[in-house]
Amino acid sequence: MASKTQRVKEGKGSGSAGAEALLTSTAVPAVVESIVGRTGAKGEVTQVKCRILQGFDKGKVMRRNVKGPVRKKDILMLRETQIEARRIRGKNSGRFK
Repeated sequence: MASKTQRVKEGKGSGSAGAEALLTSTAVPAVVESIVGRTGAKGEVTQVKCRILQGFDKGKVMRRNVKGPVRKKDILMLRETQIEARRIRGKNSGRFK
């Protein structure tokens, strides 16, 4: 039988590039403008609309999922501002509109 050789992937260690970006960046403040609803398997996550206060996306309004108590005018410290949460769809909204 022929011997099998294993190729070694070159580059940085076994971490992902996205994780390194999160570690080097600082948190960005965002103020909660409205509460959209509850989500999660048991309703433990609140979806909110928040406005970014500083950084590259200053002034951008985006949906985020928040675990824990939250209300209007609270300040969230976001690690990243590129990814937005998916919209919550109710029982009656959706395909048959």
